[in-house]
Amino acid sequence: MHKRIGIIGSGTAGLQLAYSMKNDFDVTLLHYEEPDEIRRGRIQSTQVHFRPTLHREQRFHMPETNAAPSIQTIHFNMGQQKLFVGRLTDAATSVDQRMAFSGAMEELAQHGVRFRKARVSPNDIQSLAESYELLIDATGKSGPLVPFPVESGLTPFHTPQRKCIVGYFTGIAPVDPGGISITVLPGAGEMFEIPALTQQGAVTILFIEALPDGMLDAFKGVRTAQDFEERMKRILQEHLPEIYSRVDPDRFSLSDEAAYLQTAVTPVIRRPYLMQSGTLVLGCGDSVFLADPITGQGCNTASYCAEQLFETLMAHKESPWDEKVGIEYWSRTRPYLTAVTEWTNAMTGPLPEHIVQMLMQAAADQQTADRIAHWFEEPPKAHEAFFHQ
Repeated sequence: MHKRIGIIGSGTAGLQLAYSMKNDFDVTLLHYEEPDEIRRGRIQSTQVHFRPTLHREQRFHMPETNAAPSIQTIHFNMGQQKLFVGRLTDAATSVDQRMAFSGAMEELAQHGVRFRKARVSPNDIQSLAESYELLIDATGKSGPLVPFPVESGLTPFHTPQRKCIVGYFTGIAPVDPGGISITVLPGAGEMFEIPALTQQGAVTILFIEALPDGMLDAFKGVRTAQDFEERMKRILQEHLPEIYSRVDPDRFSLSDEAAYLQTAVTPVIRRPYLMQSGTLVLGCGDSVFLADPITGQGCNTASYCAEQLFETLMAHKESPWDEKVGIEYWSRTRPYLTAVTEWTNAMTGPLPEHIVQMLMQAAADQQTADRIAHWFEEPPKAHEAFFHQ
């Protein structure tokens, strides 16, 4: 008899967990939206999957989307100055989560994973815990549903460090060679351009990380897609002329009426395990490991930790799942989480002088440029560069 696992949430962490566990355990995925509702809903993220994440998805036979634009480089600009183009070790991709999540849910249902539509509240946790040998909170940014304790040493902020403004646009010529473009506007924030695939075809994601009340924090009061388009065009004209030079005014528009969002994230790291009514409850993904999206690591961290959770459970497949299993899961993930979190938090503040010098060096040295690009694929390398030079 397979052990019963309840997974709350159908995002990056929850879906990868369901794929990895479906052959060894009795998996039920609790969710509050049907696939068609997700497809019709608002965009959820910028979701760049770097090569390590794509390898994990291949390992667990998750759906592949070969039509997605290939992300092979990181372009880095300081103000109006192009500094360098760093090469990734292998291609990354970005696929609209509305498209990816809905398709994965439908495929999992065909493979025997149970789905239970329910909007779970904290009051439901005790009764749910009594129904499973393990309960996993993968509720994302809206979570957690259980009181996982905050790791204060990894949680220095109590307010958002950036306002996040995201739109999926058509009518922008991509950078060459194809990849992500990062433009830092000192004192104002950052603009990221990301090629992505949606149900409507290829788009360019424009993602602003705005310092609160700075010149990029210009979307207050925007309530409609048309207002969002007009405000973004104005920002490009006034502050990002290189990007605007690649805009076709006749084609520049959101890919659909729900292809924009505004949010703000207060980074917080929680210890991802506790016992509830005698059942082990674990957290995975943004519900317990929430970072600012400035380094593009949210879905990659969720994928990494989901794999470590799977490995932990497989190592204890035949033994009871108790607090010791939770401690082992946290021990497996904590070094990586520490590297991602401390690097990401550092990126939201003034850059250390030795990092500024490294960025300048990369303008004349391709090896340095490539090494910086590799940070996004392997965050521990970024952490080492920031804190152990």
